[in-house]
Amino acid sequence: MAEYVYDQDKVSTLLSTIIKNKGNEKANIWLQQRLQLQQQSGGIPQFNQTFTAIPRFTGKEIITLSPLENEQLQQLLPSFFVEGWTLDRLARVWWLLQLPVTDKSVYLDTLEKLFNTAEMNELAALYSALPLLPWPEEWIARTSEGIRSNIGIVQEAIMLHNPYPAKYLPEPAWNQLVMKAIFTDKPLHLITGLDERANLPLVNILVDFAHERWAAGRTVDPMQWRLLVNFVNEDNLGDVTRIWHSLNSTEKEAAALVCAQSNYAPAKELLAQSPALQAEIQDGSLTWNTLAQKILK
Repeated sequence: MAEYVYDQDKVSTLLSTIIKNKGNEKANIWLQQRLQLQQQSGGIPQFNQTFTAIPRFTGKEIITLSPLENEQLQQLLPSFFVEGWTLDRLARVWWLLQLPVTDKSVYLDTLEKLFNTAEMNELAALYSALPLLPWPEEWIARTSEGIRSNIGIVQEAIMLHNPYPAKYLPEPAWNQLVMKAIFTDKPLHLITGLDERANLPLVNILVDFAHERWAAGRTVDPMQWRLLVNFVNEDNLGDVTRIWHSLNSTEKEAAALVCAQSNYAPAKELLAQSPALQAEIQDGSLTWNTLAQKILK
């Protein structure tokens, strides 16, 4: 029996409704015909052909969900976002839910072959679907491999707004994902589970990375200091103090947020030196999200 961590039928129905609302009549008729054929035959070649052909019928328009659609999706799949996807990616993810799961070995073999032969947009859809695939533990190695990809759209499909990595990746692979996101300038605040999966080995890697950047006369993403919140100690307080005294306002604000959220007394004392920043954090005008938006501008 396939292992799902959500109501597969409800999610499939909701995604189908969203696709119909965003798509054109020609695409909707074609998808319905392919679904009927799939349900009748269950053939793998037909399934693969449809997966590949989807963009020719749906197009690649970027979709925007209504507040109701987004709310319904979050109720069924917390932390799963499709906002900003192209319609063909959403249709491909929905189509993956139509693959029969009666035989685990056939299912896994079919998906592995899709991964192995996929072009970049197909790969993005496959990795975007990770939170929906049955037997979630089976995709850990595949996800770890995908983190090493140098294709931007594939990296983002794995790293951003994807709840699968935080839930299933072992610590070394998770740490590699975060560092790859930093190396490739991905918006860290869009990594699901970033705070919950923060760990001391990752903090030590980040601090060493910052030291290397500083030694080369370069800067680091202020958002990376977010990972220190629960790990500020005498060994890295000097690094927090350094960015606290930075002339770059976003670095100083990052240090303030770290100090505010840390339980380390010397960090609290550092924050007390700026009642203004302390007040901004207390009234909610300075958060990691507002800082991220400031950095992105």
